[in-house]
Amino acid sequence: MTLKELKKNKTFRIVAILAAALLLLLVVWAVFFKKGSSDYAPTEAEARLSILLNEIDGVEKTTVMITERDGVPVSAVVVFEGEDGILIRSRLIEASAKALSLNARDILVYPANH
Repeated sequence: MTLKELKKNKTFRIVAILAAALLLLLVVWAVFFKKGSSDYAPTEAEARLSILLNEIDGVEKTTVMITERDGVPVSAVVVFEGEDGILIRSRLIEASAKALSLNARDILVYPANH
């Protein structure tokens, strides 16, 4: 059979369409449904700051993300579990700013979503 004859074959066309649809489904699944969050590992600086912040009274657990430019911290985000209040947030901001040598305005602090 030539390629021209295969294209005219109804069964071949159905199989080709099904194969293309299956390939498209696999691509969509790989792009949108793969687990990326479990692959994340904090940097050494993030882990050290998180350990420090966990020592603050009223804070149970923290997750820290530090944004760097040319290897120098420029901002940080802290998500914490525990008591929520202006004093706790203020302490988290102050400790993070001092530990990273940043201005307090460059630190964002949020309670965990529970």
